Amino acid sequence: MTDLRTALSEAAGAAFAAEGLAAELGRVTASDRPDLADFQCNGALAAAKQAKANPRELAARIAERLKADPRIASVEIAGPGFINLRVTDQALAARATETASDAMAGAAPVSQPRRVVVDYGGPNVAKPMHVGHLRASIIGESLKRLFRFRGDQVWGDAHFGDWGFQMGLLITALAEEGLAGAFMAEGEGPFPAESPVTLADLERLYPAAAARAKAEPEFRDRARRATAELQAGRPGYRALWKHMHDVSMAALQRDFAALGVTFDLWKGEADVDPLIPPMVEELRAKGLLVEDQGAQVVHIAREGDKRELPPLLVISSEGSAMYGTTDLATIVDRRNEQAFDLVLYVVDQRQADHFEQVFRAAYLAGYAAEGSLEHLGFGTMNGPDGKPFKTREGGVLKLADLIEMTRAKARERLREAQLGEDATADEFEAIAGKVAVAALKFADLSNWRGTSYVFDLDRFMSFEGKTGPYLLYQAVRIKSLLRKAADQGFGAGAVVVAEPAERDLALTLDAFAQAVEEAYDKRGPNTIAEHAYRLAQSFSKFYAACPVLAADTVEARASRLALSQATLKQLETALDLLGIETPERM
Repeated sequence: MTDLRTALSEAAGAAFAAEGLAAELGRVTASDRPDLADFQCNGALAAAKQAKANPRELAARIAERLKADPRIASVEIAGPGFINLRVTDQALAARATETASDAMAGAAPVSQPRRVVVDYGGPNVAKPMHVGHLRASIIGESLKRLFRFRGDQVWGDAHFGDWGFQMGLLITALAEEGLAGAFMAEGEGPFPAESPVTLADLERLYPAAAARAKAEPEFRDRARRATAELQAGRPGYRALWKHMHDVSMAALQRDFAALGVTFDLWKGEADVDPLIPPMVEELRAKGLLVEDQGAQVVHIAREGDKRELPPLLVISSEGSAMYGTTDLATIVDRRNEQAFDLVLYVVDQRQADHFEQVFRAAYLAGYAAEGSLEHLGFGTMNGPDGKPFKTREGGVLKLADLIEMTRAKARERLREAQLGEDATADEFEAIAGKVAVAALKFADLSNWRGTSYVFDLDRFMSFEGKTGPYLLYQAVRIKSLLRKAADQGFGAGAVVVAEPAERDLALTLDAFAQAVEEAYDKRGPNTIAEHAYRLAQSFSKFYAACPVLAADTVEARASRLALSQATLKQLETALDLLGIETPERM
């Protein structure tokens, strides 16, 4: 299915080609002045420079060729050579009819599907998730859905931090508190099957151990040795690690489920540990691994770098695999298991240098094709002071607490708006959960991922304005309208565009394809969020201006019901791409 913008671009491209010019000059975009035209083409200005011709005269020749297109109602030249296009009501009606029956609600699949891994979430085992994990989870989930929607084969991978220095810190702290018990013994065991620690123990011990490691070199060195022994396979440490891993995983899965975030792969750094020794030997054999002050590194600096990047540390002087080592081994694992064409890393922008080091090492070693690894950094969610969001006491807010805080606000707002009053207690709670997730996700995804934004729960939770709850309310309103129509025996029919509000809605429906394509190309779901909001606004104007069930004629009613169905389908599709589920009622 081709949207009107793409179809007109092809027609304009053919017109430019017929004049002996590049077809790419025929690119058509939505008009900057919708009061004057639906679409515009600015290619005549660039073409005139190349051809050393008068741009208005060239534009006039292009316009003359386009006038024969049955989809175009008028072609006008504006300014120095802008070509303004207005499409026919019939073309809009046909496109809206297609959208209503299209499985992709008017969007188009990619021409060449790829095998894509999206690495997002990234929690650390033995530490509770906090607000800093929110953006990675929300953005990554949306990109996974978007790439899958367009036809790529996609794997979402949580990539847990479960093999690094924090595990050595915890083993050392547990030993000091006497909680590690038999697990500290050397030898093959057996070791207790019952966990000696709870999640509460880990949450209490980790911050204290991390602080001690900064202040006490002796404690830090013991933790480093424990990390190295764990990674070397010491049985008691491995058994203790498994208990810490398992008690953490239940909490992580609960928090992800509350956000509507799912993964195809629940792998951690430990999963690639067996790949590290042969990888290290391969790097050494290729002459990439060199000794540097007792450590083993890969030099990744390139001629022409504007700033010097340090080498990638592969093996520490204590013999431990490092953060970059497991990331490099993970690329090897994904090459072997998924045979990927592309890996997207949805991780805080502050990790940019780290990923540049890892990616360059992977390219040097031949583990990935140049350009197939992308770090999609993002800004921070800030408090009113403009700094990363904290609790009132100045601490980092747990993600589970943030989710519950948002649900509580959703319950409050629903009651204030007298919504969900007829629902049972369980139904009301389910609606509140969806409203809460919509508020969090839309507030995040309506921003370009590279920017930071201020967390304002009162604004996010409003049922008016550019918010997730507003979009849910509009979707539910359309569902109610369609139920009433069905109860009265009214059905949808052929779309007829006659009123300005119908025309505006049909044009907005057509723009979905471009929003999806741009989100895909730029790895930024904000264009889909923006489209969903514009669609809801456009429908609201249509609903106010064009009576649906009380339309003057049977044909008008059937047409407007079809437009309503197309709107609901596209709005729910867009929201689903953002990871937002709509309730049936409010």
